[in-house]
Amino acid sequence: MVALTVKNWQGETSGEASWTLRVAKPETANHLLHRAVVRQLAHARQGTACTKTRAEVSGGGRKPWRQKGTGRARAGSNRSPLWRGGGVIFGPKPRDYLLKMNRKEWRLALRTALMSRAEQTIVVEEFAAHLPRPKTKEMVQALQRWGVPPETKVLLIVPEITETLGLSVRNVPYITLLRADQLNVWDILHADTLVVTVGALRKIQEVYGDGSDHHA
Repeated sequence: MVALTVKNWQGETSGEASWTLRVAKPETANHLLHRAVVRQLAHARQGTACTKTRAEVSGGGRKPWRQKGTGRARAGSNRSPLWRGGGVIFGPKPRDYLLKMNRKEWRLALRTALMSRAEQTIVVEEFAAHLPRPKTKEMVQALQRWGVPPETKVLLIVPEITETLGLSVRNVPYITLLRADQLNVWDILHADTLVVTVGALRKIQEVYGDGSDHHA
């Protein structure tokens, strides 16, 4: 269990919250997190790169010159991979980059990533009422009051993304906004600071901390 200080909208300490999530064993944690990150980045690839082979490139219907007597090397097609404008040997073709990782492993990796960032996690009270309308400046100032270093990568985790909150952080390049039930390992590890609301903390505990998974 990890005890975390809760801050209010003004940046003052208003209580404590605990975080209890089952994590991977120390000897397997790094390998598990690496696999999860590689899987996530691989899934983000489109896999649409495509080159044409000598059979697919246009042209090459007739022999460029006769077989013998010209002094030049014999050639059967001007679309040979050795020629400029020819086909590509072993070039990329559309493919699927999906890597398999079962649900239990993925959830374990997610919990391990969250607990590994406990020291960089700031828990705050629900602040939707303090943003009645979209205000990027007020959101940035709130992060500063909470102790987030200026212009460092922030992962803001909330139970629900309202339109007002989404518009308030949309133009801030260093803030990533995620719902508590849609987390991923890459964003958790990539951020310098995690800002989690009390409601999001409960949601994470509810969704990922069911205790049904065994230690890896």
